Amino acid sequence: MLSERQMKSLKNYCDARQTTPNKLIKKSIRLYTENFDKTVPKKYHVQHNQLDLFDKDTDTLSLFEH
Repeated sequence: MLSERQMKSLKNYCDARQTTPNKLIKKSIRLYTENFDKTVPKKYHVQHNQLDLFDKDTDTLSLFEH
C-alpha cells in the first residue's frame, strides 16, 4: 500500500517515462519473479552473524560480573 504522496510521485514518474505504474513495478521486480521458480541460489539466502557477538553459549566477558 502506498501513501497518497507516494502514489502521486509514482504517477508523475511514470508520466515522465511514458509508462504505467504496473509496468514499472513489474520491470522492477522481474529478477525476483522470473529467476527463482525452482530454487534460490545460496548467495541470496540470509547470512548468519559470523562474529557470534550475541551468542549466549560462548565465553564472554561482562562489565557487570565480578
